Amino acid sequence: MTKTHRLPPASRRKFLAGAAALSLLPLLSTGIARAAAPAAVALTDQDVADLTRIEGYLNGISTLRANFQQYTNTGGLAYGRIYLRRPGRLRVEYDPPVQALIVADGLVVSYYDGELDQVTQAPISSSPLWFLLRKDISLREGVAIAGIDRAPGVIRVRAFEDDEPEAGQVTLVFADGPLQLKQWSILDAQGTEVRVGLQGVSLGGELPNALFATPSTKKLQDGR
Repeated sequence: MTKTHRLPPASRRKFLAGAAALSLLPLLSTGIARAAAPAAVALTDQDVADLTRIEGYLNGISTLRANFQQYTNTGGLAYGRIYLRRPGRLRVEYDPPVQALIVADGLVVSYYDGELDQVTQAPISSSPLWFLLRKDISLREGVAIAGIDRAPGVIRVRAFEDDEPEAGQVTLVFADGPLQLKQWSILDAQGTEVRVGLQGVSLGGELPNALFATPSTKKLQDGR
């Protein structure tokens, strides 16, 4: 029988913070002081113009393939590949020795732990990156901006869910000229940080439904 577990509501956000950030494990830090909740800033005309450009760029992405490098301040480095098909579909494959797979099928995010041969699920809406998988991406609806930082050729947007700022903060990093998503990071309330850098990004083209099928355990595949 497949070992598929649905987390209770209190645990879902911690699990999805890991899954959506492409982290290897849920962000369940202990012994770390809680970070201060982010606060929204007043947007300038330049901020509004940049957010409009970024929203247009993100909404123009139908499919994306990329390699990634993930760093966690509690777990070191991991590598793999990411596939995204908007709206709602995501697949994250890790390179060995990591035995993990993350799949969003449009309704739920499933995390397969190969060491335990176990699938854990939670709603896409519990993810701190849920707005990137929406049909219509907005960085101003349900999302508050904690800051926009600019450097030559780079723009960083720090955001959080406006109805739950204590859940943590997401930072999106773009190359600017032309605009391209290069990195994101999540900082949770316990101070755990996950950074994901993208390389070899390819936009457009078909991605088959099979990529986004809910993962099953080896026992289920073997008919046991």
